[in-house]
Amino acid sequence: MNHATKKKVSAPHRHGEKLLFTPGPLTTSLTVKQAMLRDLGSRDQEFTGLIREIREQLLRLAGVGEPEHTCVLMQGSGTFAVEAVLSSVIPAQGKLLVIANGAYGTRMAQIAKTLKISTQILEFAETDKPSLPQVNAALWQDRGITHVGLIHCETTSGIINPVEEIGALAAKAGKIFIVDAMSSFGAMPLDMEKNHIHYLVSSANKCIEGVPGFAFVLARRECLEAASGLARSVSLDLSAQAKELDRSGQFRFTPPTHALAAFGQALRELEEEGGIKGRQARYRSNYETLVQGMRALGFRELLPESNQGYIITSFLYPKHPDFRFEDFYARLNQKNFVIYPGKVSRADCFRIGSIGRIFPEDVRALLAAILESLNEMRISLEVSLP
Repeated sequence: MNHATKKKVSAPHRHGEKLLFTPGPLTTSLTVKQAMLRDLGSRDQEFTGLIREIREQLLRLAGVGEPEHTCVLMQGSGTFAVEAVLSSVIPAQGKLLVIANGAYGTRMAQIAKTLKISTQILEFAETDKPSLPQVNAALWQDRGITHVGLIHCETTSGIINPVEEIGALAAKAGKIFIVDAMSSFGAMPLDMEKNHIHYLVSSANKCIEGVPGFAFVLARRECLEAASGLARSVSLDLSAQAKELDRSGQFRFTPPTHALAAFGQALRELEEEGGIKGRQARYRSNYETLVQGMRALGFRELLPESNQGYIITSFLYPKHPDFRFEDFYARLNQKNFVIYPGKVSRADCFRIGSIGRIFPEDVRALLAAILESLNEMRISLEVSLP
Protein backbone atom coordinates (compact mmCIF):
# COMPACT_ATOMS: atom_id res chain seq x y z
CA MET A 1 0.00 0.00 0.00
CA ASN A 2 1.21 3.49 -0.74
CA HIS A 3 1.49 5.61 2.37
CA ALA A 4 -0.69 8.67 1.77
CA THR A 5 -0.97 11.77 3.91
CA LYS A 6 -4.14 12.19 5.87
CA LYS A 7 -6.81 14.17 4.04
CA LYS A 8 -10.18 15.45 5.12
CA VAL A 9 -12.93 12.98 4.35
CA SER A 10 -16.30 14.56 3.73
CA ALA A 11 -19.76 13.15 3.21
CA PRO A 12 -20.63 12.44 -0.44
CA HIS A 13 -23.80 13.44 -2.22
CA ARG A 14 -26.13 10.46 -1.85
CA HIS A 15 -28.39 10.77 -4.94
CA GLY A 16 -31.18 8.76 -3.35
CA GLU A 17 -29.16 5.69 -2.38
CA LYS A 18 -30.11 3.84 0.77
CA LEU A 19 -27.95 4.46 3.82
CA LEU A 20 -27.19 1.38 5.90
CA PHE A 21 -27.15 2.03 9.65
CA THR A 22 -26.46 -1.64 10.31
CA PRO A 23 -23.62 -3.79 11.68
CA GLY A 24 -22.76 -4.96 8.16
CA PRO A 25 -22.82 -5.08 5.23
CA LEU A 26 -22.34 -1.33 5.32
CA THR A 27 -22.60 1.73 3.14
CA THR A 28 -19.45 1.91 1.03
CA SER A 29 -17.80 4.75 -0.87
CA LEU A 30 -18.37 5.24 -4.58
CA THR A 31 -14.68 4.57 -5.21
CA VAL A 32 -14.85 1.22 -3.38
CA LYS A 33 -17.81 0.27 -5.58
CA GLN A 34 -15.97 1.42 -8.70
CA ALA A 35 -12.99 -0.78 -7.85
CA MET A 36 -15.19 -3.78 -8.64
CA LEU A 37 -15.89 -2.65 -12.22
CA ARG A 38 -12.71 -4.27 -13.52
CA ASP A 39 -12.12 -7.99 -13.92
CA LEU A 40 -8.93 -9.52 -12.56
CA GLY A 41 -7.55 -12.97 -13.23
CA SER A 42 -7.14 -15.00 -10.07
CA ARG A 43 -3.62 -16.08 -11.06
CA ASP A 44 -2.17 -12.96 -12.63
CA GLN A 45 0.63 -10.93 -11.06
CA GLU A 46 -1.45 -7.84 -10.38
CA PHE A 47 -3.96 -9.83 -8.37
CA THR A 48 -1.37 -11.78 -6.36
CA GLY A 49 0.37 -8.47 -5.67
CA LEU A 50 -2.92 -7.10 -4.33
CA ILE A 51 -3.31 -10.13 -2.05
CA ARG A 52 0.20 -9.62 -0.70
CA GLU A 53 -0.42 -5.93 0.03
CA ILE A 54 -3.72 -6.67 1.77
CA ARG A 55 -2.13 -9.29 4.00
CA GLU A 56 0.73 -6.98 4.97
CA GLN A 57 -1.55 -4.03 5.67
CA LEU A 58 -3.93 -6.03 7.86
CA LEU A 59 -1.04 -7.19 10.02
CA ARG A 60 0.16 -3.59 10.41
CA LEU A 61 -3.31 -2.55 11.57
CA ALA A 62 -3.00 -5.14 14.36
CA GLY A 63 0.42 -3.82 15.37
CA VAL A 64 2.28 -6.93 14.18
CA GLY A 65 4.05 -8.24 11.10
CA GLU A 66 5.90 -11.07 9.40
CA PRO A 67 7.50 -13.43 10.20
CA GLU A 68 6.10 -13.75 13.73
CA HIS A 69 2.52 -13.33 12.49
CA THR A 70 0.65 -14.13 9.32
CA CYS A 71 -2.63 -13.09 7.69
CA VAL A 72 -4.86 -15.75 6.18
CA LEU A 73 -7.65 -14.67 3.84
CA MET A 74 -10.67 -16.99 3.69
CA GLN A 75 -13.62 -16.99 1.31
CA GLY A 76 -17.00 -16.51 2.96
CA SER A 77 -18.48 -14.49 5.79
CA GLY A 78 -16.92 -13.80 9.18
CA THR A 79 -18.66 -16.85 10.63
CA PHE A 80 -16.87 -19.01 8.04
CA ALA A 81 -13.53 -17.68 9.31
CA VAL A 82 -14.49 -18.29 12.95
CA GLU A 83 -15.35 -21.87 12.04
CA ALA A 84 -12.09 -22.17 10.08
CA VAL A 85 -10.13 -21.24 13.22
CA LEU A 86 -12.05 -23.50 15.60
CA SER A 87 -12.02 -26.46 13.21
CA SER A 88 -8.34 -26.06 12.33
CA VAL A 89 -6.43 -25.21 15.51
CA ILE A 90 -8.07 -27.06 18.42
CA PRO A 91 -6.77 -30.63 18.74
CA ALA A 92 -9.02 -33.62 19.38
CA GLN A 93 -8.05 -33.62 23.05
CA GLY A 94 -8.35 -29.83 23.37
CA LYS A 95 -11.11 -27.89 25.08
CA LEU A 96 -12.57 -24.48 24.32
CA LEU A 97 -13.85 -22.02 26.92
CA VAL A 98 -16.24 -19.53 25.29
CA ILE A 99 -16.96 -16.35 27.25
CA ALA A 100 -20.37 -15.29 25.98
CA ASN A 101 -22.70 -12.36 26.59
CA GLY A 102 -24.64 -12.39 23.35
CA ALA A 103 -25.66 -14.29 20.25
CA TYR A 104 -22.23 -14.32 18.63
CA GLY A 105 -20.51 -15.83 21.64
CA THR A 106 -23.27 -18.42 21.74
CA ARG A 107 -22.71 -19.06 18.02
CA MET A 108 -19.00 -19.64 18.60
CA ALA A 109 -19.87 -22.30 21.20
CA GLN A 110 -22.45 -23.84 18.85
CA ILE A 111 -19.85 -24.15 16.09
CA ALA A 112 -17.40 -25.83 18.45
CA LYS A 113 -19.99 -28.26 19.77
CA THR A 114 -21.09 -29.16 16.22
CA LEU A 115 -17.44 -29.91 15.44
CA LYS A 116 -17.41 -32.28 18.45
CA ILE A 117 -14.93 -30.04 20.27
CA SER A 118 -15.14 -30.24 24.05
CA THR A 119 -16.67 -26.89 24.97
CA GLN A 120 -17.49 -24.97 28.12
CA ILE A 121 -19.54 -21.80 27.85
CA LEU A 122 -19.30 -19.16 30.56
CA GLU A 123 -22.43 -17.07 30.08
CA PHE A 124 -23.22 -13.56 31.24
CA ALA A 125 -26.23 -11.32 30.71
CA GLU A 126 -26.35 -9.58 27.35
CA THR A 127 -26.15 -6.20 29.07
CA ASP A 128 -23.19 -7.10 31.32
CA LYS A 129 -19.47 -7.35 30.72
CA PRO A 130 -17.90 -10.67 31.73
CA SER A 131 -16.84 -10.89 35.36
CA LEU A 132 -13.04 -11.10 35.40
CA PRO A 133 -12.91 -13.07 38.69
CA GLN A 134 -15.34 -15.62 37.23
CA VAL A 135 -13.32 -15.87 34.03
CA ASN A 136 -10.11 -16.34 35.99
CA ALA A 137 -11.69 -19.00 38.19
CA ALA A 138 -12.94 -20.92 35.14
CA LEU A 139 -9.48 -20.86 33.57
CA TRP A 140 -7.83 -22.40 36.62
CA GLN A 141 -10.57 -24.77 37.75
CA ASP A 142 -10.52 -26.80 34.54
CA ARG A 143 -6.94 -27.57 33.53
CA GLY A 144 -8.28 -29.28 30.39
CA ILE A 145 -9.09 -25.93 28.80
CA THR A 146 -6.60 -25.21 26.01
CA HIS A 147 -8.28 -22.37 24.11
CA VAL A 148 -10.39 -19.32 25.07
CA GLY A 149 -12.86 -17.60 22.75
CA LEU A 150 -14.25 -14.07 23.12
CA ILE A 151 -16.24 -11.59 21.04
CA HIS A 152 -14.64 -8.12 21.25
CA CYS A 153 -17.68 -6.06 20.22
CA GLU A 154 -20.76 -8.22 20.84
CA THR A 155 -23.03 -7.00 18.05
CA THR A 156 -26.09 -8.40 19.82
CA SER A 157 -26.16 -5.32 22.05
CA GLY A 158 -23.15 -3.19 21.09
CA ILE A 159 -21.27 -3.96 24.31
CA ILE A 160 -17.45 -3.83 24.28
CA ASN A 161 -15.85 -6.71 26.13
CA PRO A 162 -12.59 -6.34 28.11
CA VAL A 163 -10.29 -8.06 25.63
CA GLU A 164 -7.05 -6.80 27.18
CA GLU A 165 -7.92 -7.98 30.69
CA ILE A 166 -9.22 -11.37 29.54
CA GLY A 167 -6.20 -11.79 27.27
CA ALA A 168 -3.91 -11.22 30.24
CA LEU A 169 -5.80 -13.81 32.30
CA ALA A 170 -5.67 -16.33 29.46
CA ALA A 171 -1.94 -15.74 28.98
CA LYS A 172 -1.20 -16.21 32.67
CA ALA A 173 -3.12 -19.50 32.60
CA GLY A 174 -1.23 -20.61 29.47
CA LYS A 175 -4.26 -20.68 27.13
CA ILE A 176 -4.50 -19.85 23.42
CA PHE A 177 -6.70 -16.78 22.95
CA ILE A 178 -9.11 -16.51 19.99
CA VAL A 179 -10.82 -13.14 19.47
CA ASP A 180 -13.74 -12.43 17.16
CA ALA A 181 -13.13 -8.76 16.31
CA MET A 182 -15.66 -8.77 13.51
CA SER A 183 -17.37 -5.49 14.38
CA SER A 184 -14.39 -3.63 15.87
CA PHE A 185 -11.28 -4.25 13.80
CA GLY A 186 -10.31 -1.18 11.81
CA ALA A 187 -12.19 1.23 14.08
CA MET A 188 -10.80 0.37 17.51
CA PRO A 189 -7.10 -0.02 18.35
CA LEU A 190 -6.43 -3.72 18.92
CA ASP A 191 -2.78 -4.69 19.29
CA MET A 192 -2.43 -8.47 19.11
CA GLU A 193 0.73 -8.65 21.21
CA LYS A 194 -0.49 -6.27 23.90
CA ASN A 195 -3.75 -8.19 24.20
CA HIS A 196 -2.11 -11.65 24.11
CA ILE A 197 -4.19 -12.64 21.06
CA HIS A 198 -3.14 -15.76 19.14
CA TYR A 199 -5.93 -15.65 16.52
CA LEU A 200 -7.91 -12.53 15.55
CA VAL A 201 -10.85 -12.88 13.15
CA SER A 202 -12.60 -10.13 11.21
CA SER A 203 -14.41 -9.51 7.95
CA ALA A 204 -14.08 -7.39 4.82
CA ASN A 205 -17.49 -5.75 5.09
CA LYS A 206 -17.23 -4.15 8.52
CA CYS A 207 -15.18 -1.18 9.76
CA ILE A 208 -12.66 -1.28 6.91
CA GLU A 209 -15.67 -0.55 4.68
CA GLY A 210 -15.19 -3.18 2.02
CA VAL A 211 -17.87 -5.43 0.55
CA PRO A 212 -18.89 -8.97 1.56
CA GLY A 213 -17.04 -11.93 0.11
CA PHE A 214 -14.21 -12.87 2.42
CA ALA A 215 -12.95 -12.72 5.97
CA PHE A 216 -9.46 -12.90 7.45
CA VAL A 217 -7.56 -14.43 10.32
CA LEU A 218 -4.47 -12.82 11.83
CA ALA A 219 -2.45 -15.52 13.56
CA ARG A 220 0.74 -16.11 15.49
CA ARG A 221 2.68 -18.14 12.98
CA GLU A 222 4.19 -20.60 15.46
CA CYS A 223 0.72 -21.46 16.78
CA LEU A 224 -0.73 -21.94 13.32
CA GLU A 225 2.21 -24.07 12.19
CA ALA A 226 1.86 -26.21 15.32
CA ALA A 227 -1.79 -26.83 14.36
CA SER A 228 -0.96 -28.16 10.88
CA GLY A 229 -2.86 -31.38 10.20
CA LEU A 230 -5.57 -30.79 12.80
CA ALA A 231 -8.23 -29.47 10.40
CA ARG A 232 -11.66 -31.08 10.41
CA SER A 233 -12.50 -29.62 6.98
CA VAL A 234 -10.85 -29.32 3.56
CA SER A 235 -12.20 -25.95 2.43
CA LEU A 236 -11.88 -24.39 5.91
CA ASP A 237 -8.35 -25.70 6.58
CA LEU A 238 -6.69 -22.55 7.90
CA SER A 239 -3.18 -23.97 7.92
CA ALA A 240 -3.44 -25.26 4.34
CA GLN A 241 -4.77 -21.89 3.19
CA ALA A 242 -1.89 -20.10 4.88
CA LYS A 243 0.69 -22.42 3.31
CA GLU A 244 -0.67 -21.85 -0.20
CA LEU A 245 -0.84 -18.07 0.25
CA ASP A 246 2.77 -18.13 1.42
CA ARG A 247 3.91 -20.48 -1.36
CA SER A 248 2.22 -19.01 -4.41
CA GLY A 249 0.41 -15.90 -3.20
CA GLN A 250 -2.83 -17.53 -4.35
CA PHE A 251 -5.99 -18.95 -2.79
CA ARG A 252 -6.41 -22.72 -2.91
CA PHE A 253 -9.87 -22.34 -4.41
CA THR A 254 -11.60 -19.60 -6.44
CA PRO A 255 -11.02 -16.26 -4.73
CA PRO A 256 -13.57 -13.41 -4.49
CA THR A 257 -11.60 -11.24 -6.93
CA HIS A 258 -13.96 -8.27 -7.05
CA ALA A 259 -14.40 -8.15 -3.27
CA LEU A 260 -10.61 -8.18 -2.85
CA ALA A 261 -10.22 -5.35 -5.36
CA ALA A 262 -12.79 -3.33 -3.43
CA PHE A 263 -11.00 -4.12 -0.16
CA GLY A 264 -7.69 -2.88 -1.53
CA GLN A 265 -9.35 0.45 -2.27
CA ALA A 266 -11.04 0.46 1.15
CA LEU A 267 -7.67 0.00 2.84
CA ARG A 268 -6.27 2.97 0.91
CA GLU A 269 -9.21 5.08 2.04
CA LEU A 270 -8.72 3.99 5.64
CA GLU A 271 -5.11 5.16 5.43
CA GLU A 272 -6.14 8.47 3.86
CA GLU A 273 -8.59 9.05 6.70
CA GLY A 274 -5.80 8.77 9.25
CA GLY A 275 -5.88 5.04 9.89
CA ILE A 276 -7.71 3.54 12.83
CA LYS A 277 -7.55 6.78 14.84
CA GLY A 278 -9.14 8.79 12.05
CA ARG A 279 -11.91 6.29 11.49
CA GLN A 280 -12.47 5.97 15.22
CA ALA A 281 -12.98 9.73 15.46
CA ARG A 282 -15.62 9.76 12.70
CA TYR A 283 -17.49 6.76 14.08
CA ARG A 284 -17.44 8.22 17.58
CA SER A 285 -18.83 11.49 16.23
CA ASN A 286 -21.57 9.54 14.44
CA TYR A 287 -22.40 7.73 17.68
CA GLU A 288 -22.51 10.89 19.80
CA THR A 289 -24.73 12.63 17.25
CA LEU A 290 -27.02 9.59 17.18
CA VAL A 291 -27.39 9.14 20.93
CA GLN A 292 -27.96 12.83 21.64
CA GLY A 293 -30.59 12.96 18.90
CA MET A 294 -32.37 9.79 19.94
CA ARG A 295 -32.52 10.92 23.55
CA ALA A 296 -34.01 14.22 22.41
CA LEU A 297 -36.68 12.26 20.52
CA GLY A 298 -37.53 10.28 23.67
CA PHE A 299 -35.68 7.01 23.09
CA ARG A 300 -33.24 5.44 25.54
CA GLU A 301 -30.41 2.99 25.11
CA LEU A 302 -30.40 -0.60 26.28
CA LEU A 303 -26.89 -0.44 27.75
CA PRO A 304 -25.43 1.84 30.38
CA GLU A 305 -22.84 4.24 28.95
CA SER A 306 -20.04 2.40 30.78
CA ASN A 307 -20.67 -0.72 28.66
CA GLN A 308 -21.60 0.93 25.37
CA GLY A 309 -19.27 1.12 22.40
CA TYR A 310 -19.58 3.46 19.43
CA ILE A 311 -19.99 0.71 16.82
CA ILE A 312 -23.68 -0.13 17.17
CA THR A 313 -26.29 1.00 19.69
CA SER A 314 -29.40 -0.84 20.86
CA PHE A 315 -32.45 1.32 21.62
CA LEU A 316 -35.42 0.07 23.61
CA TYR A 317 -38.84 0.02 22.01
CA PRO A 318 -40.90 2.93 23.29
CA LYS A 319 -43.74 1.93 25.59
CA HIS A 320 -46.40 3.33 23.32
CA PRO A 321 -49.45 1.32 22.22
CA ASP A 322 -49.09 2.37 18.57
CA PHE A 323 -45.40 1.52 18.15
CA ARG A 324 -44.79 -1.41 15.83
CA PHE A 325 -41.20 -1.97 14.83
CA GLU A 326 -42.11 -3.49 11.46
CA ASP A 327 -44.07 -0.34 10.57
CA PHE A 328 -41.31 1.93 11.90
CA TYR A 329 -38.67 0.00 9.93
CA ALA A 330 -40.70 0.07 6.71
CA ARG A 331 -41.27 3.83 6.92
CA LEU A 332 -37.56 4.48 7.39
CA ASN A 333 -36.73 2.11 4.56
CA GLN A 334 -39.06 4.00 2.25
CA LYS A 335 -37.09 7.12 3.14
CA ASN A 336 -33.83 5.30 2.21
CA PHE A 337 -32.62 4.64 5.76
CA VAL A 338 -31.99 1.04 6.83
CA ILE A 339 -31.68 0.17 10.53
CA TYR A 340 -31.49 -3.27 12.16
CA PRO A 341 -33.86 -5.40 14.26
CA GLY A 342 -32.88 -6.24 17.82
CA LYS A 343 -31.19 -9.50 18.77
CA VAL A 344 -31.28 -9.27 22.57
CA SER A 345 -33.34 -12.10 24.03
CA ARG A 346 -34.64 -10.34 27.15
CA ALA A 347 -35.64 -6.91 25.82
CA ASP A 348 -37.53 -5.46 22.87
CA CYS A 349 -35.09 -3.21 21.07
CA PHE A 350 -33.70 -2.26 17.67
CA ARG A 351 -30.16 -1.41 16.63
CA ILE A 352 -28.58 1.50 14.78
CA GLY A 353 -25.00 1.32 13.55
CA SER A 354 -22.55 4.21 13.51
CA ILE A 355 -20.12 2.58 11.08
CA GLY A 356 -19.65 2.43 7.32
CA ARG A 357 -19.29 5.35 4.94
CA ILE A 358 -21.66 7.56 6.90
CA PHE A 359 -21.06 10.91 8.55
CA PRO A 360 -22.69 13.04 11.27
CA GLU A 361 -24.80 14.84 8.65
CA ASP A 362 -26.14 11.44 7.55
CA VAL A 363 -27.01 10.65 11.16
CA ARG A 364 -28.87 13.95 11.45
CA ALA A 365 -30.79 13.07 8.30
CA LEU A 366 -31.70 9.72 9.86
CA LEU A 367 -32.92 11.46 13.02
CA ALA A 368 -35.12 13.74 10.93
CA ALA A 369 -36.54 10.68 9.16
CA ILE A 370 -37.20 8.99 12.53
CA LEU A 371 -39.10 12.05 13.76
CA GLU A 372 -41.08 12.18 10.53
CA SER A 373 -41.91 8.48 10.80
CA LEU A 374 -43.05 8.83 14.40
CA ASN A 375 -45.29 11.72 13.39
CA GLU A 376 -46.76 9.60 10.59
CA MET A 377 -47.46 6.88 13.16
CA ARG A 378 -48.95 9.53 15.47
CA ILE A 379 -46.53 8.66 18.23
CA SER A 380 -45.19 11.16 20.71
CA LEU A 381 -42.53 9.87 23.09
CA GLU A 382 -42.45 12.78 25.50
CA VAL A 383 -44.20 10.76 28.26
CA SER A 384 -44.16 7.28 26.78
CA LEU A 385 -40.93 6.02 28.36
CA PRO A 386 -40.51 5.27 32.07
